[in-house]
Amino acid sequence: MSLLELRGVTRRFGGLAAVSNITAHVDTGELVGLIGPNGAGKTTLFNLLTGVYAPSEGAVVFDGRDTRGMRPCRIAALGIARTFQNIRLFRELTALQNVKVAVNLRARASLFSAVIDTMGQRADDARLEALARECLTAMGLEHVGDNRSCDLPYGLQRRLEISRALATRPKLLLLDEPAAGMNPFEKQDLMQLIRTVQTTFNVTVLLIEHDMKVVMGICKRIYVLDYGQLIAEGTPAEIRANPKVIAAYLGEETI
Repeated sequence: MSLLELRGVTRRFGGLAAVSNITAHVDTGELVGLIGPNGAGKTTLFNLLTGVYAPSEGAVVFDGRDTRGMRPCRIAALGIARTFQNIRLFRELTALQNVKVAVNLRARASLFSAVIDTMGQRADDARLEALARECLTAMGLEHVGDNRSCDLPYGLQRRLEISRALATRPKLLLLDEPAAGMNPFEKQDLMQLIRTVQTTFNVTVLLIEHDMKVVMGICKRIYVLDYGQLIAEGTPAEIRANPKVIAAYLGEETI
């Protein structure tokens, strides 16, 4: 069953179509890759999925709902979370505090309860803190919860972004180049963590990544963008053998 459907999605900026007539789907439980060169429209597509941009044409349907006109916070509440190509953490907050900011999306207590500090509010706070710590542990960050995010090594900051996204309890997790800047050992660990997270949190994953070893190693199905248009879709083996993909992006020696 399709969790996400893009139906002829186009986004124009002036006379330029950053993405054009994109029709694609991501089924529940899948781990799907989205690849293409810089400027192909990958991050624009993520911005369309999360409500940062509205489609100029077409529709984005998530979990049976057309999200056109919805604000990003509403789309996040429906169950879409993302990370960013450039890390966007609250630098002066601790790792745990960064994640607790996100878990508030799933708070149950009312604003009135928070003001008067009721027993229900305290119970909800404890539940949310437990969820935040669970998300840190899932990404191997339980030992740095009290460290400021700006003091963490780059690879752990990348993990923290994923942990924060998971804290919203998404149905669909959008990862925008999570392996960027990581060394080969960190990338191997990240691949295993993404697989573990997908199973543990029962989350569907759509992954943008330039490192072909990462994409080919964990994704079961891959879409390829070129100048804002989809030029290929298939399994890693099919993408490896696709002449358009080889000519446009990868080079025969790359895969």
